[in-house]
Amino acid sequence: MSDADKFLYGDRNLVNNPLAQADWSSKKLVWVPSERLGFEVGSLKEEKGEECLVELADSGKKVKVNKDDIQKMNPPKFSKVEDMAELTCLNEASVLHNLKDRYYSGLIYTYSGLFCVVINPYKNLPIYSEEIVEMYKGKKRHEMPPHIYAITDTAYRSMMQDREDQSILCTGESGAGKTENTKKVIQYLAHVASSHKIKKDQNSAILSHVSYSLFSLYCSLPLSISPSFCLPVLLEGALCG
Repeated sequence: MSDADKFLYGDRNLVNNPLAQADWSSKKLVWVPSERLGFEVGSLKEEKGEECLVELADSGKKVKVNKDDIQKMNPPKFSKVEDMAELTCLNEASVLHNLKDRYYSGLIYTYSGLFCVVINPYKNLPIYSEEIVEMYKGKKRHEMPPHIYAITDTAYRSMMQDREDQSILCTGESGAGKTENTKKVIQYLAHVASSHKIKKDQNSAILSHVSYSLFSLYCSLPLSISPSFCLPVLLEGALCG
């Protein structure tokens, strides 16, 4: 497995692990609220009306929890699932756990239906090279691991097929990675839409312009406004072919 593959495909050994499946079924594993962790794994031992007795997996401690506060845990086959819309038990605990599990495995992109959730790794990852762009070019979304390139390619193909303008919205808190992902969108479009002769120069020029524009706007805004600014980036061109 290459360095790039580690940050795209990850390791999903639990998916087809019969022992993990049997353990999940026998212990009736659930999620319970935790002040320290947000949610904690527990084994449902007893139900009495609106109250349940749960044994915490890490400490072995038994606690009483209101039935409404318990959230179901997904079977192991959904471990690090690429699209959270596929989860059998779609709840807050399962969504957060899946994002956390994938992030700690180096997988920063996760689909949620039509959306793509990105968690900033705060480091460079080897998943933005021209080789990776070529991997995603012309592929359907389900054929490749989650990536901003897949979202961009879908928009590009829709534009070419339907002859209509397309928009990609990168939204999030300050520091979430909006600027970086906007640059990746433009990088991808510059690669797939330009000729081989001008591709490299055009790519560099566009990224430099966007970086300068974003930096200039950010620095010119008052401190109270700057963390939540929005900069529309318009790419103009002619449809050919």
